[in-house]
Amino acid sequence: MSGITRLSGAACPLGRANIDTDAIIAAEHLKTTAREGLGVHAFAALRAEPGSPLADPRYAGAPILIAGENFGCGSSREHAAWALADAGIRAVIAPSFADIFASNAFKNGIVTVALPAEAVARLMTVATEAPLTIDLETTTVTTPFQDRFTFALDPFRRDSLMTGLDEIALTLRAEPAIAAFEAAPRPAPPLERFSIR
Repeated sequence: MSGITRLSGAACPLGRANIDTDAIIAAEHLKTTAREGLGVHAFAALRAEPGSPLADPRYAGAPILIAGENFGCGSSREHAAWALADAGIRAVIAPSFADIFASNAFKNGIVTVALPAEAVARLMTVATEAPLTIDLETTTVTTPFQDRFTFALDPFRRDSLMTGLDEIALTLRAEPAIAAFEAAPRPAPPLERFSIR
């Protein structure tokens, strides 16, 4: 996955609370183990609703999604994160996230930005007329109107998102040290003590 240090662009102001993983990607699309091609199915039912910002051409290809609280609740399907990533969404801003979704998002290079409801409401308003910027170095979300909101992000996740290294890539980076450890001679295990009666 590619790293993210600073992300600027349009933000789709969805704003709805309790968007579950079934709303992100319907169960009928879970038969694949390929991550590509799921983006066209992301939010299919919500996009079909009249007036949905997800179908608004102004937000086509927006790399940021703004949602309500408890985003990604429901099942633990990783396909939800795959669909968002394949649709080009690199960050989701919401007051809160389901834990498993947040973990899956991180593993797929998606930044989850948790902000207070008042800040999210302000960003929803700004998103209708201007882009947002998410900066992982300063852990801030800013707008062209001098808004600046700071968010918390686990240092390990922050570094991994910035470098674009997932858990497998981090392990492979240590491959020389692992190989050296495996090649090193090992002392013979001590004989077990036993007594004869």
